Amino acid sequence: MSDEIAPIIVKKIKKGGHGHHGGAWKVAYADFVTAMMAFFLLLWLLNVTDAVQKQGISDYFSPTVASSSESGAGGVLGGTSMQTDGAMTSNTGTPSVVSSISPPEEGSKDEANEDGKSEIDEAEFLEKLAALEESSFEETRDDIRAAIANDPEMAGLEDNIIIDMTPEGLRIQIVDQYDESMFEPGSIEIKPRIKKLMGKIVKSIAHLPNNIAIDGHTDSSGTSNSSYSNWELSSDRANSSRRALLDVGLDPDRIERVSGKADTEPMIIDDPSNPGNRRISLTLLRETPVLPANLK
Repeated sequence: MSDEIAPIIVKKIKKGGHGHHGGAWKVAYADFVTAMMAFFLLLWLLNVTDAVQKQGISDYFSPTVASSSESGAGGVLGGTSMQTDGAMTSNTGTPSVVSSISPPEEGSKDEANEDGKSEIDEAEFLEKLAALEESSFEETRDDIRAAIANDPEMAGLEDNIIIDMTPEGLRIQIVDQYDESMFEPGSIEIKPRIKKLMGKIVKSIAHLPNNIAIDGHTDSSGTSNSSYSNWELSSDRANSSRRALLDVGLDPDRIERVSGKADTEPMIIDDPSNPGNRRISLTLLRETPVLPANLK
C-alpha cells in the first residue's frame, strides 16, 4: 500500500460575483424619457399659444372645485360635523375643470370695429396712394414751369418743355424746335442752355422718391452714316442725357432705364420729319399702379 500514489485534491473557491441588476434601470430610463417629452411639450405650448391660451393652461393645472353640500346629515342621530356648514373645498373628489382655451380669431381683420370704424380694403388704400402721388406730380409740374418762367436765361424755352401725365408716370419731354435744338444735328453733345434747363428739372424732382426712365427719340430723317442709324443716335443721346443729369445733381440710383427708340414713337404723327419728334423723355415712374376704372 505504501507504493500507491496519494490522491491529489484540488479545492476551487468561487468568489462572489456581482448580483443581477434586474430591470430597475429600464424604469429609470423610461422616467427620464417621459420627463424629456413633457419638457419639450411645455416648450412647444409656450411657443404656439397666445396669452389667453396660456392662462387657460395655467387654470387647468391649478384646479379649484367648490362643493355646495351641507356638512352632516342633521336631525336626530343624524350626526354632525366639526366643519362649517355650506360650501367647502373638496379634499377627496377628483378635480374637474373646464379649460377655456379659445382658438385664434380668424377674419377679425375684416370685421368692423365696435366704434363703427372699418379697415380700408386694399383697392381703396391703393387708390388713396395713387391720388397722393398724382398730387405730388402736379406740384412738380407747376414747380418746373415756374422755375423756367422766373429765370431770364430760360426765356424762350417754355415751348421746348412738354409735361404730361401718363400711365407710366409724370413725363417731362425736352423737345427740339425749329429755332432751338437740344443737340447739334447728328451730335450727342448737349447744348449748355439745355443742360442748365436739366439742372432746374433735377432740382424740382429731388424731393420725390420715384425712379426715372430716360428715352431718346429722333425724327424720320436718317443719318449721313449708313452704319450709324437712328437707333444708335437715339440710344447715344439718351445716354448722354443720363450723364448730363448726373452732372447737375441727380442721384444715380434713381435711374432705372435708358433706351433709344429711334423714330418709332413720333409725337407729330402726320409729320414724321418734324423737329418736334426729336426729343428726350424723362419719366418719373409711378410707385403706385393705376387701378382700372372697374376696380375703383
